[in-house]
Amino acid sequence: MRIDDIRVTTLVFAYPEQDRFRYAGGRCTHRVTSLIEVVADDGTVGIGSAYSHPRLVEIVVADQLLPLLRGEAIDDVRRLWRAMYAGTRWFGRKGAVMSAIGAVEVALWDLLGKQLGLPVHRLLGGDGVRSVPAYASALLWADHLPDLTPEAERHRNNGFRRMKMRLGRSSDYDLAALDAVISGAGSDAEVIVDGSMRYTVDQARLLSTELARRKVFWFEEPLQPEDIDGFVALRPQSAVPVAAGENEFGVQGFAELLRSDAVDIVQPDVSRCGGIGEARAVAELAARAGKRFAPHSWSDAIAVMANAHVVASMPNGITVEIDQSRNPFVDQLLVSPLTVRDGLLNLPDAPGLGIELRREVVERYRLPSDATPPAGTYSDMIFGGERLHQIAPYG
Repeated sequence: MRIDDIRVTTLVFAYPEQDRFRYAGGRCTHRVTSLIEVVADDGTVGIGSAYSHPRLVEIVVADQLLPLLRGEAIDDVRRLWRAMYAGTRWFGRKGAVMSAIGAVEVALWDLLGKQLGLPVHRLLGGDGVRSVPAYASALLWADHLPDLTPEAERHRNNGFRRMKMRLGRSSDYDLAALDAVISGAGSDAEVIVDGSMRYTVDQARLLSTELARRKVFWFEEPLQPEDIDGFVALRPQSAVPVAAGENEFGVQGFAELLRSDAVDIVQPDVSRCGGIGEARAVAELAARAGKRFAPHSWSDAIAVMANAHVVASMPNGITVEIDQSRNPFVDQLLVSPLTVRDGLLNLPDAPGLGIELRREVVERYRLPSDATPPAGTYSDMIFGGERLHQIAPYG
């Protein structure tokens, strides 16, 4: 089996007015993801996705990665990854290039699994587990605090026993919002707090004491991702585990976090950090440092499943993140939707990633090849002149 073509499809979704949500980046109006399909010479297709600027992903794949890979045998995915990385190192290493490389690599793992008749987690050395822990990721900033309680109840009723909320709005808001979520989640549920990169070290340290009293599972990204020294200062003082990594790329980036003992939990995302191989290498590095691994995922169901395969292959893998913010790329994209029961995400038995795209959903949200993403706030990305900083500093 050899590589014949690579297709990139950008999907864009505009939230209805009533479903737009507030968070530390402002008001989310749209979602975006880039689907990658690697086509083999026998017609078999492997699927991946990138969570990055879609036009940059398209350029990198069409102009750099496809010419490098066309005609290559699909027998050693890490060898192909190294070729892509070496061919783009001068302008890559972090950001959109690494995300594009990772998306192609995920599709290559999917193809290799289909060729060998094995699920990806078995190719990675997993012991054949059929499910992995998963958590509901939503509970954004609420203008009416009591609304958070029934939302948490809904996630629990949908099979989740762990859920993540966003804090960092204000000192008056944060603990009241957390208490509202805990009330709906139930006494035996585990609540994760995302700090939205909004705190100083002292603010995060003080808040962590209150989080510990409420048995919060981890404290995610309390500081700006570039503030490694701040994480180094905070981690030993935090009363709950500190997690970070969704804004990091490649093993080298995570090695810096782990060498400096800046976090307790690393959060690579296969759709951002460089793919399945990089995420697993990060997890192995974390295991050697006595740290845990819990991948980030906030783009689509392909990324969720790819992350889940990595978690299933690693003993220090904790859980996978499943966006519950009415994102159709998570809820509707797959023929067999993501299924969570008793806090566990089912892993299919089928070879590769074990997923199939719903083509009608792809066509519904496909962005024409000659179009640019509409102006708006796309959760982690902003297009079309929207103001980047719309929220007052934390206080």
